[in-house]
Amino acid sequence: MALRSLLSMFSHDLAVDLGTANTLVYAGNDGVVINEPSIVAINNINGTVEAVGSAAKRMLGRTPGSISAIRPMKDGVIADFKIAERMLTYFINKAHDDRKMLVYPRIIIGVPSQITLVERRAVVDTAMRANASEVHLVEQAMMAAIGAGLPVKEPAGSMVVDIGGGTTDIAVISLSGIVTSRSVSVAGNTLDQSIMHYLKREYNFMIGEHTAETIKIEIGSARELDSSLELQIKGRNLSRGVPGALTVSDDEIRKAISDDVDRIMIAIREALENTPPELSGDICERGIVLTGGGAYLRNLDIRIREETGVPVSVAESPLECVVMGTGKILSDIELLRRISLAKGN
Repeated sequence: MALRSLLSMFSHDLAVDLGTANTLVYAGNDGVVINEPSIVAINNINGTVEAVGSAAKRMLGRTPGSISAIRPMKDGVIADFKIAERMLTYFINKAHDDRKMLVYPRIIIGVPSQITLVERRAVVDTAMRANASEVHLVEQAMMAAIGAGLPVKEPAGSMVVDIGGGTTDIAVISLSGIVTSRSVSVAGNTLDQSIMHYLKREYNFMIGEHTAETIKIEIGSARELDSSLELQIKGRNLSRGVPGALTVSDDEIRKAISDDVDRIMIAIREALENTPPELSGDICERGIVLTGGGAYLRNLDIRIREETGVPVSVAESPLECVVMGTGKILSDIELLRRISLAKGN
């Protein structure tokens, strides 16, 4: 362990947003150096890693039987420890220009607010096996707020809704602490799955994850649009068993994801209902800030504003808020000690 501490002096500390959909890595003064899908392609015959990140995502739905494209993260936590370790090791080495020696960084990782003690330990152990010298866990919602530029250290309420790939994390923050929070397993990947299930149920038409994500990005919405949108997609006609094309509208996709958006809305209202009155006044004045990839869903901000009566804004670069916030506390040891959920070394 002493050797690791010594070797860590020669490495750059890293901040990691270990997300269900994407993993982002922030390295010292270099900023965000990794932003790739949390996917690993494994050779089923000999167990070797064929590809990681963007290269592995391109293999989704296109691999032969000898190769599996695996997502080691599910609902914001590790589902496959061995694959997650290999993925994290790959990203650590890539962040350090693929140096194989003396790569023992201190790592700070953002995790969902409602993560259990067992899940925390799993993340710490995985990072330590991936050659970290020291590991700290911090709440993603807090990191998203810091990354979005919210004044979290002030004695005033700030509210952030971070919609990632596996979870939606909601938090009201004051004096560097989370006053109330909610975390639900409904986020970007859930919306993709709902779109896939809807098209299969309504049209007997099958599409892959990549196509579902494209539909969500191109015509997905949380509320009626000012002008309608349509998108032609390709997939497999299950009735005929052959490839085919289908045109879908924003109305249909909104219907497909309506239950998921409703669950996010319920969580936001619950967080507001459990906020102390004084902080509620601050939030009514400052508003709610949306971060994460889900912040891009059309008219989500308008729907939240209409249903809560609270101003809503989308953070600048919402996809990078968690990792940017985590990166900022790399040099703020005092704040890190106050908000760290767990530590391993």
